[in-house]
Amino acid sequence: MAISSPGLASGIDVQGIVTKLVALERAPLAPLQQQAASFQSKLSIFGTIKSMVAGLGDAAAKLADPKAWNVVKASSSSPDFVGVSAAAGAPQTSLSIEVQQLAKSQSNASVAVANGAPMGSGSLSIELGSWATGSFVSGGEAAVGVTIAAGDSLSEIASKINAADAGVSATVLRDASGERLLVRSKDTGADMGFRIQATDDDGVNDDANGLSRLAYDKGASFFGMGLSQAGVNALATVNNVPIISASNSVKDALPGITLNLSKVTTAPVEIAVNADKDAMRKNIQSMVDAYNAINTMLATATRYDPDTKVAGSLQGDSTAVGLQNALRGMMRSASTTSPFSRLADIGLSLKTDGTMTVDATKLDAAMANPDSLKTLFTADSSVATGKGFGKKIDAFADGLLGTGGLVTTRTESLSSAIARNTKEQDKVNDRAARAEVRLLAQYNAMDAAVGQLNGLNAFITQQITLWNKNTG
Repeated sequence: MAISSPGLASGIDVQGIVTKLVALERAPLAPLQQQAASFQSKLSIFGTIKSMVAGLGDAAAKLADPKAWNVVKASSSSPDFVGVSAAAGAPQTSLSIEVQQLAKSQSNASVAVANGAPMGSGSLSIELGSWATGSFVSGGEAAVGVTIAAGDSLSEIASKINAADAGVSATVLRDASGERLLVRSKDTGADMGFRIQATDDDGVNDDANGLSRLAYDKGASFFGMGLSQAGVNALATVNNVPIISASNSVKDALPGITLNLSKVTTAPVEIAVNADKDAMRKNIQSMVDAYNAINTMLATATRYDPDTKVAGSLQGDSTAVGLQNALRGMMRSASTTSPFSRLADIGLSLKTDGTMTVDATKLDAAMANPDSLKTLFTADSSVATGKGFGKKIDAFADGLLGTGGLVTTRTESLSSAIARNTKEQDKVNDRAARAEVRLLAQYNAMDAAVGQLNGLNAFITQQITLWNKNTG
């Protein structure tokens, strides 16, 4: 492969000359690159603004939802005895609760046998129901059968009962007497008791041998498991009115309110359900924070500092300035709602720099009138001035971000400008690359020609020297 060294023949720095000429061709890149950096910076800022506007819309939408104003908070004077929770929309009320009896599960225990001793073969039939009348009344579900092998120990039988999913749980208790099978209903309540019938392969189903030892059926001659705890319902009074519940979690007695009974009471427990003002205040503060974040971003991006002579990335950007003014104008606007028609009426005021502040005292006073406060944010109307601020701000945010919206249009415009700028840079680079090829070819040709002339000059000089010697 031939080695090319531009300028070798002529002694001229061809490469240096070409490099400088190509640099001149690339000179338009600098302003294009600066422009591209500006576009990218603006696009990034508008991307952040877009996200912030979406956040403001979400916060406003929550305030526009009537359900957000139906949030309640329940409290108990003795939560260790009676706990309480309330769903949104539950009526505000106060109640007095007394607990006379907790709901319990039926529990049975077998007689003690030697550890690991086999219990005999056959099958057990487990059925759920009630013993409230003294005899068993089926709950309506079919009995579940469990097959027991001759060598099965109590531990293996317990595992089989648990695997059968018969509505009971089984475990083995070991003590100095040996081991016992413990069986308990999975659910509390008088109707969730159980009976266990044994079909013993020894031919006798009601004696003190074989699988009969694990039966519980209260027969006339009964040798099976003993009753440790009968299944019972919870008994309580609400404002001195008796209630009965199969569970210690009472969900159906009071609409939207769940009582969690933990202990028998020795004195009445006072329950209160009130509007959750903390949740309402938090929702309002979230909207204020979302607005302030956008306001600060726009103020910083459009600011010009005369001391440092540094301008923000969006200084002079009409879209950013317009958005800033529109947001501030909306927060200062009025609705036809009454008695609160402006955000300032409930303590949300704008300072001169556009930042929104919350007057806690004024907001607390407004919360004493929750229906009017709710209306200020949730009112719906076909007329803009009749809309609540939650709906108004949410619609404004949707408009900014929707197709043809201010923020969307500006973002698309910047993306298009960046694409055009990239094409312009590609054109400059392509033009410079072609110029480099052309200039190298021209200067190399010149270098070759100069080389040839230098060679001819050297030859003539040599011939003259020889001629002078010969004639001398």
